[in-house]
Parts: sequence; C-alpha cells; structure tokens
Amino acid sequence: MATTPASTEREKAARYAGLDAETLIRAFRIMHTARRLDDREIALKRQNRIFFQISGAGHEAVNAAAGLVLRPGYDWIYPYYRDRALCLTLGVTPYEMLLQAVGAADDPASGGRQMPSHWGSPKLHIVSASSPTGTQFVQAVGCAEASRFRGAKSQEITLVAGGDGATSEGEFWEALNAACLKQLPLVFLIEDNGYAISVPLEAQTAGGNISTLVAGFPRLFRQEVDGTDFLASYRALREAEAHCRSGQGPALVHAHVVRLYSHSLSDDERMYKTAAERKGESERDPVVTFPKFLVDEGILDRHALQLIVHDIDEEVHEAAQQALRQDPPARESAMLHLYSDRVDPTSAEFAAAPDFTGDPKTMVDLLNATLREEMRRNPEIVVFGEDVADCSREENLAEIKGKGGVFKVTAGLQIEFGPQRVFNTPLAEAAIVGRAIGMATRGMKPVAEVQFFDYIWPAMMQIRDELATVRWRSNGGFSSPVVLRVPIGGYLNGGGVYHSQCGEVEFTHIPGLRVVMPSNALDACGLLRTAIRSDDPVLFLEHKRLYREPYNRSSHPGRDFTIPFGRAKTVKTGRNLTIVTYGAVVQKALQAAMQVERINQEASIEVIDLRTLAPYDWDAVRASVEKTNRVIVAHEDTISWGYGAELAARIADELFDKLDAPVRRVGALDTWVGYHPQLENAILPQVEDLAREAERLLAY
Repeated sequence: MATTPASTEREKAARYAGLDAETLIRAFRIMHTARRLDDREIALKRQNRIFFQISGAGHEAVNAAAGLVLRPGYDWIYPYYRDRALCLTLGVTPYEMLLQAVGAADDPASGGRQMPSHWGSPKLHIVSASSPTGTQFVQAVGCAEASRFRGAKSQEITLVAGGDGATSEGEFWEALNAACLKQLPLVFLIEDNGYAISVPLEAQTAGGNISTLVAGFPRLFRQEVDGTDFLASYRALREAEAHCRSGQGPALVHAHVVRLYSHSLSDDERMYKTAAERKGESERDPVVTFPKFLVDEGILDRHALQLIVHDIDEEVHEAAQQALRQDPPARESAMLHLYSDRVDPTSAEFAAAPDFTGDPKTMVDLLNATLREEMRRNPEIVVFGEDVADCSREENLAEIKGKGGVFKVTAGLQIEFGPQRVFNTPLAEAAIVGRAIGMATRGMKPVAEVQFFDYIWPAMMQIRDELATVRWRSNGGFSSPVVLRVPIGGYLNGGGVYHSQCGEVEFTHIPGLRVVMPSNALDACGLLRTAIRSDDPVLFLEHKRLYREPYNRSSHPGRDFTIPFGRAKTVKTGRNLTIVTYGAVVQKALQAAMQVERINQEASIEVIDLRTLAPYDWDAVRASVEKTNRVIVAHEDTISWGYGAELAARIADELFDKLDAPVRRVGALDTWVGYHPQLENAILPQVEDLAREAERLLAY
C-alpha cells in the first residue's frame, strides 16, 4: 500500500513526540542560546567584568523539554543553578540573565543581590533560587500543597529540579516522603551529570542510581531517561506532567546528562576527570547532537542552521553589551526588602487596647484562643507540625478527646477547622519549615510548630538560608511570612539536656527574621496575633514553664488585641537600677527586686520586659538606664556570647557617660541543663543570682 502524505505526517509526529518543526527549531534556539550565554559569561569572568560563573552546559536538552511541558505563569518552578535553558524556555530573556551576571540593579531576579544562575521571576512563577543544595525540595512540597489547598480542581503542577548530588541531602528524602503521603502534583527532575563538583556518582549514591533507590516509594511515577536526548526527555517529562496534572500524585524524572564544563569557574575538572572521560561526555553534547538530528531529518538545512546560530550570537552579544552598561545596586539599597514594606508590625497600628472579658486564662489557653480566632478570620491559615492535630485518624474522634499538641496549645483546632487546615506531619523539622516556606510563598499563612526548641537544628538551613533571605535575595519579588511556634526553656524539674535549652541568640543574629518571646499570657496573645497579621517571618518562642503559671494569667483581651513588635514593657518602675530581661527571668527579676528592696530601703529597681528580641526596644532601655545609671542584663541562656552581650555592649558604647557602675550580666552557666532539679537550679539563673548582682551594683 502506498504511503500517503497524511500517514507520513503521522509517522513524523510520533517520531517527534507530537512536536511540529517550529517547536523543534525553537527548542534548538533555546539550547544554543543557553550555551552561548554560558560561553559569554565565561569570557566576561575572565575579563573580570563579572564576578562568578556556573554553567548549565550539557543540561540543555532536558531543560528545554521541561520548559515545553510546563505552563509559564501558571505552574510553579523551583529551579537549580544549571537550569538556564529551562528558564529561557519559560520566558526569561538573555538580557535578564546577563543583568544578573553583571550584578545590575535592574536584574529582575535579585537586583544584583545574588550570584548568576540563581533564577527567579514572580510573573513566570520561577521561585527565587538559593545556593544551598536540596533545600528547594521541601519548599516545592509546600508549594504543591498550596495548589491542592487553593483549588481541588486546579491543574497547577510544581516542578522542582536538582542535581544528583542534592539527592544525598535529607530534604530530598523528606520531600519525597511528604509528596507521596499527600499524593501531591509535584514533579521531581533530577539532572544527573555524574558528579557533585569532584565527587563521582559511585561515591555519592549507593548503587550508583537514584532511580533504584527511590523505587520503593508508593505511587511515585518514575521515569529514567537520557537527558541529552531532547525527544526522549520531552516524552518522559510529558508523561510525568500528565500524571501530576491529572491528580495521580508525584512523579520523578531521572535524567542522565553530562556536565561539559567544570562545576564553576572556581573549579578545574581536569584535576579529577580523565581526557577520555571528558571526550566521552563531549560526544553526548546536546547542542551538537540535536542540530545534527534536525539537519538529518530535513527539519533544518545547514544554511538555515547557520543563520539561527548567527542570530543567537548577535542577540547574546548585544544583550551583554547592554547589560554591561547598567548601573550596579546603590549602596543605600542594602537594607531594602529585608522586611515587608506593606505591613509594619512595629507601628502604632498594632498598639491596640485590651477589652477584657471572662476569667483569667493561662498562656496555653490564650494562645489557643488566639489561633482559633485568627483561623476564623483568615481562611488561608494552616496549622501543622508534630502532634499538633487532635487525631490523624479522624474517625477516632467520635470516641476520644484528641491530643492537640504535647502542650495542648493546638487542642480542638482540627475538630473545628478540619484536617485540611490542621494536620500532623512526619517527624522532620527541615520539612516542616520548608513546607511552610513553600506555602507562604504562595500567599498562604502557615503557623507551623517545631515541638521543642532543642530539636530545631535540622531546620536551621531552612530558617537561616531560606526563610529569612527570600524577600531580600529576590529584591522583594517573593516573601515567606511564616509563623514558627517553638516551645523553649527550662526550669522544668526534669527536662534535662534535650528539653530545657535556650539559644534564642542564634536566631536574633539572622537578618530578616522577627524573634518574639513573651513572659505572660496577655503578651503571648497580643504578640501572636501581631505575628500572624504581619508580613514577615516570625520565630515565636513560647516558654514551656510559663504555659500554666498562676501568676501570669490574663482575661481574654479581645479578638483584635495586638502588641507592636519592638515595644518593651516596664513591669516595675525604679530609680537607681535597671534589670533588662525577658521570658521566664522576668518573674525572677521582679522577685529579686522586691527581695533587695526589702533589705535596702534606698534601693529602687526598675524591671523591663523586652517581649520581642528582634527587634528590641532600645529607646526603652536607653531611657531607663539614663534614669537609673545602673543596669543588669539577664537571660536564661548561657552567659557567654549570649543575647545580653549585645545589649551590654551597646549600653557601654552609647550610654557610657550615663553609667555610675559597670554593666552586669546574669545568665546560665556555660554548660548544658541537667536533669536533676538540684543540678538544673545550679545551672540556670535564680532569684538569688539576680539579687546578688543587684546588691553589688547598688553598692558600687
């Protein structure tokens, strides 16, 4: 039977994965443009006209394929630094990429704040990339959860990319677990070039193949493909995309690519790759093999190919020249976008007067009431963490009371608001924070919990390098106003090393992060409400010993009661000594002050509760010290290199001429909190320690 034109076209369509000639030529344009941009940046770096370069050479085919299956400005993308061709396919221009390379103020990804190849575009939904490897995986889970939360019928998908080295990070496995548990519309694209800088695959991945290692994850659609073959990559990604978009759960595409250049210009791969290995990689170069395929198939002739290459070279050259003429960021722009310019939680707008009703309640009671009221007010709030739900097996709630947190702060929230808004997570702190970041990037308001401060450290990378940086590093393009609730502190009579520690100074040192630590139920209520209504990430530290203390209770102050951040409270006035403190030490400072004043009739001690640690109320501290001329800075954390050291240094620096005595500090011994109450009492600051230092200063 004769072959008809129609049957020939159908055969071509099948051979070309349903793509027409125009799309295939576009794919080549993108791949070649990506390579020429890499080459131009390398030349500029060697001329000292840019400051860093990292290339995507060898990754172009699978990148272009991924970009073609996604919907720019609809789907969400968490790229990694070799995804130049992916971002070009989605709509980032060569000029915009070169603006980032030169560090121009007009760089739309970061305003000159990030290294090149740290992609970002709010309009294209390319979420601002960072340098840490693997952190993006759990954030992409949160982003995909937001798609599910926002619309059950939404066809949005999220794609997250990473290299083979990043699959060794814990967040990769935490993300896979969460995505499979929730059956999220999330595509993991692993671009496996065989090396993590100089570490080869066999020294990185057990068995040498990540596809094999992830085979046990239930309902994870998996594809393994030659990532240097554009059509094979497109078919694999199209199937993964269709799987996710149809609501069947997550997918993983494992693309074997090549890294044709060194890791970056700070690396020389000739130190660890043989000439034969490098030659073998170059033979798989998609920017060479794909145009040859197009010519062999008659889709392009050599003259047309040369014209395209010439046009691309001209475009890249002109874009580079234009980018080099642009101004760098102004010096005075350094502090812009560190915090929100929409909501100022330090403003008088948050100074609401209480409207008390009902009997006095504990801190736990008012925290729970505040969460409940804010969730009624804002349907975008979700609460999650370890053990925060009433019961994950919801059907059991007909027979049981439910848990609602190890301290009962979240008790009853799941019952009222349902498991979509209040839910338990796996025991994975980095994933808890990372998922919250992804949700908040989408406009949700996650109030996540890390169960004990002592266990926050697996999430430190997410907090310091991601949560606190996203607004600044994207030059205001993205934000992540997460509220992270964390029980903290000792004085528990048996908490021991791993349930009693403080360490808030580790977080007050992080730009872009608000840190709050209330000492009583009323302040906890007002400050939590401010945290939730603010537009910045907030670390909300809840002292465990203060949860149910009789002395710090309060009646409910009203559904709109808020307290501005950076507004200290003078809990006791005095004339000749100031104690600046916060948290559980506030009550001890009050007791010490009264003890000293009973003995010394001339003594009059002022006690200031900072309430928020970043920002803190310097004006209140200064005014008090100028009045009393003596000051103690006290906190529960270890005394050396503690939060009090910064306050003491600033007081000595700026108020030296107002002081009649040295600045004193009171804190815990420089060791861990012991289990036995007698040992714990010896380690943590007590009323007697504060009274002794007060007497010494008053006698100076």
